[in-house]
Amino acid sequence: MGCAGSTPKTDDNSKKLKKPKPWKHNQAITTTQLKQMRDEFWDTAPHYGGQKEIWDALRAAAEAELSLAQTIVDSAGIIVSNSDMTICYDERGAKYELPKYVLSEPTNLIREG
Repeated sequence: MGCAGSTPKTDDNSKKLKKPKPWKHNQAITTTQLKQMRDEFWDTAPHYGGQKEIWDALRAAAEAELSLAQTIVDSAGIIVSNSDMTICYDERGAKYELPKYVLSEPTNLIREG
């Protein structure tokens, strides 16, 4: 009698986010250098097309914990093509490519301090 269990309907357009696979930068970099690379990317990204609001949401998601990142992506209507967020689309079909260095730290990161 009745339903034994139910699952919430999920949007087929969006994949569940996962942490990016470990990666290595071509040369060891410091946390300061990594931050500078990230800042340069986010400062110039909107000039490559797409909507500034989507770029802002992608930055917030990239800098957040995974569960919050999922909420940000879902609420902004971002379609995640690769579950590690390296390739995403907005609802208009514009493509957003994110380099690994804005999503995670390299395995050869030099921790300062």
